[in-house]
Amino acid sequence: MENENKKRLAVLVGCNYPNTRNELHGCINDVVAMRGTLVNRFGFDPGNIQLLTDAAAAGSSSSVMPTGANIKKALGAMVDQAKPGDVLYFHYSGHGTRIPSLKPGNPFRQDEAIVPCDFNLITDVDFRQLVNRLPKGASFTILSDSCHSGGLIDKEKEQIGPSHVTEISSTTPSVSSKPKAIPFESILHHLASLTGINTSDIATHLLELFAADASLKFRLPPLELLNMFESSNPDEGILLSGCQANETSADMTNPVMTRGKACGAFSNAVQMVLKEHEADLSNRQVVMLARQVLREQGFEQHPCLYCNDENADATFLCESHIISSL
Repeated sequence: MENENKKRLAVLVGCNYPNTRNELHGCINDVVAMRGTLVNRFGFDPGNIQLLTDAAAAGSSSSVMPTGANIKKALGAMVDQAKPGDVLYFHYSGHGTRIPSLKPGNPFRQDEAIVPCDFNLITDVDFRQLVNRLPKGASFTILSDSCHSGGLIDKEKEQIGPSHVTEISSTTPSVSSKPKAIPFESILHHLASLTGINTSDIATHLLELFAADASLKFRLPPLELLNMFESSNPDEGILLSGCQANETSADMTNPVMTRGKACGAFSNAVQMVLKEHEADLSNRQVVMLARQVLREQGFEQHPCLYCNDENADATFLCESHIISSL
C-alpha cells in the first residue's frame, strides 16, 4: 500500500508507569490500537513503526523502554531519515506536566513537557528542535494524549485552542478515570530523592541524572534558548493535543464505550472519529470531532490543534495521498 517514493514513519510511545503511585492503565492500549490504524487505514508499513512501552500488553512486543533518551533517539532517527514528501507521526500516551517558564509573555507562566518512564522530561523546546530539522516538504504530526499538552511544539501557531469557543459539558463522565498528569512538585521531589541534592532547581537534578541526555531546555542558557528557535516562517509541525495547556487529559475505563478496556479519553475519541468517518478528514476536523465526542462523554478537556494555516485543513496524515497512489 505504501507509495514507493514516499515513506510513512511512526514512533508510538505508551507509558503506564506500572507498580508506581503514578500508574495508568490505558496508555499502551492506545498506541497498540493506533499501530493497527496506521497500518490498516493510513498505509504505514509495520516495519516503519517503532513501538516503545514500559510494560507488555496484548499486541505489543516492544523491548525498548520509553526513557527520555530512548524516545528522543527514536524521534531523532525518524527525522534524520526523512526526505521531502515523507509523512512522520509521533503518538504519545502517558503523563504530562508543566515546568516554570523563562519565556516572556507566556500566559500560563509555565511550559509543557511529557514524562517518560524515567522522568527525563522531554519539553516543548525538544519538539521544536525536531520540527526545525525536518527536510522541506516532509510533515511531522504529533498526537499527545497527556495532560497540559497544548502548545507542546514551542512557538507553533494555535488553530484550535484556549481562545476557541466551545460548549462546557453539562454531564458527568460515566466512567472511571484518572488525570494523566504528575504535578511539578512531585517530579521535583522524585528527582531530588535520586540525586540527593537539596535544590528546587529542576535543571540541576536533570543534568545530574541525565547529563547530555537531558532536555535542551535545561542544557542551554536562557538567552540562547530565546534566540535559537526564533522564526516567522511556517513549518510542517502539526500538534493534536489531548487538552489545553492548563487542562488535564483522562485515562479511563468504561464497560460500554471501551468494553471494559482502559484507554486514553482523547486517543479513544480519535479512534471513534476515524471509525465513524471513512472519508478523508482534515486535521481541524479530527480535533473538532474529538472535542464533540469528549463533550458528549462528559469530559471537560478540550483537544487543540497547533500548525500552520495550510496544514490545519490538510488531510490527517496525508490520507488522500495514500488513496491517490493506490
